[in-house]
Amino acid sequence: MTTLRMPHSSPRMSALAALVREVFWVIALGVIACYVFFVALGAFKPGDVLGLSIAVGVLLVLWIVHAWAQDHRHRDDERDPRLSAARERRGF
Repeated sequence: MTTLRMPHSSPRMSALAALVREVFWVIALGVIACYVFFVALGAFKPGDVLGLSIAVGVLLVLWIVHAWAQDHRHRDDERDPRLSAARERRGF
């Protein structure tokens, strides 16, 4: 079986890209949490900072889509076929 290799692709680079991607999503969640905290605290009203409110709203939608996609992607990866077979043998 042959393996497709990209000319400038390396495991280290893809690991670095994955790390950067995950750091972005953690920071995005932190920004969303800070916004919600300060709105709940009464530091500002969402209508007063409309641009920031829209940006955080878009970021929130993107984060929800990301979390949903990650959940569905990992749900299929984590199933062990031995557990499924054992469950079928037991009848539940």
